[in-house]
Amino acid sequence: MNRRRFIREGTLSAGGLLLAGSLPLSGYSVKKPQVIIIGAGFAGLAAALRLKRKGITVTVIESRNRIGGRVFSHTVGDDLVIELGGEWVGNSHTRIRELCEEFGLPLENNQMNTHLVYKGQYHPAGSWDYSSEWRAKFKSILEAYPNLKEADKRTLDRYDWWRFLVNNGCSGRDLDIRELLDSTDFGESIRHVSAFAALAEYAESSEKNEMDLKIKGGNALLAHKLRGEIGMEHIHCGHHVAHISQKNRVEVTCTNGKKFTADKLICAIPTFSIQRINWSPGLPSPLSAALNELQYARINKHALHFSERFWKEEAFDLVSDQSPHYFYHATKNQRSKEGVLIAYSVGDKAASNANQTDEFLANDVFRCLEPHFSGIRSLLKGQANYYWGNDPYSYGAYALYGIDQWFRVMPELKKKFLHTYFAGEHLADWQGFMEGAINTGEAAAHAVMG
Repeated sequence: MNRRRFIREGTLSAGGLLLAGSLPLSGYSVKKPQVIIIGAGFAGLAAALRLKRKGITVTVIESRNRIGGRVFSHTVGDDLVIELGGEWVGNSHTRIRELCEEFGLPLENNQMNTHLVYKGQYHPAGSWDYSSEWRAKFKSILEAYPNLKEADKRTLDRYDWWRFLVNNGCSGRDLDIRELLDSTDFGESIRHVSAFAALAEYAESSEKNEMDLKIKGGNALLAHKLRGEIGMEHIHCGHHVAHISQKNRVEVTCTNGKKFTADKLICAIPTFSIQRINWSPGLPSPLSAALNELQYARINKHALHFSERFWKEEAFDLVSDQSPHYFYHATKNQRSKEGVLIAYSVGDKAASNANQTDEFLANDVFRCLEPHFSGIRSLLKGQANYYWGNDPYSYGAYALYGIDQWFRVMPELKKKFLHTYFAGEHLADWQGFMEGAINTGEAAAHAVMG
């Protein structure tokens, strides 16, 4: 069973869709439920759209003063758009691609050709690689993945990705580079990531690990299209949920005194925010324990606006063994002499960088790049920074399944609680993607209608 099938079947069973007698008998009319959705990120908006199209009354409650959640498009200068939150659309992300096509939002190629700075030496894209021995070994590991039994996957889930690599002969320079690249993918050190969660992602993803496309004009445009069809009058921003009571129906009370009632509830917010709500009755102990256990990746995005694209290549990104350890061209495909590089750091590096001044962060960037790209200091026009580890609603960028959590923690997070169904990228087959948020939101809507 691959992760996608695991997620899909878990969602169906948790939502009660397979229960006998859940379908109405012919000739009988069934009252459509009223539904409250907490969270106007992509999971909540996708759920609302699905329900609205089925004629179901929805009310979306959002704490932020904007929609989109962790999708955060930001304008630099006059018209350059960058993403300080969710960035990439993968070639295999079928649902978000369908929605973009439906709403007339073009997708542009956003694949990069990775350069390397390692031990002070600069290696242009195409001039470096893993050793031939490790490439052959990893190829055989990926080819063997479809034959893994359920017991094998559970065993892998009990230790970390770094240990898996070492146990399979990855060492020296190969291990250093894998740790840099893979930690960038997961947002924390690979010593914290479940070996199964990591292997499954690499075995099932596209060649560029789903970093293939981006919505032209900004990913937030999709959120605006979804809002337009759902209806602005059904979405209430700036409303902080304080209390949820579940008896015969659901009653949601906000800190501003507003109350909303409905038959069903879809909770499409990060785990940290779920815990801040006063639930009556209280959350089941296994769910509460799972919420306490799951961590989110600490990611810092530091955008540097340059008057000239000194990196020359549109498809430029670079990984280094310094701080920050990843850079990428954030304004690819946007016509301008000017451009933005995002310096991307994760884990402890991200937490440290978040406390520094713009001047300090810029000097870090110059120290890494100036030996290989001369004269860039005078080109810097401005900076913007966002540290997701301090985001007041998620305290992290996306969920990170650690050792012994995939098969134990996620099933608890997916379970229906009285009238409440859960959604969000933390319940998806791969964490950190808009596709996963949309998939889980639509699955929750389907469960409500079941």
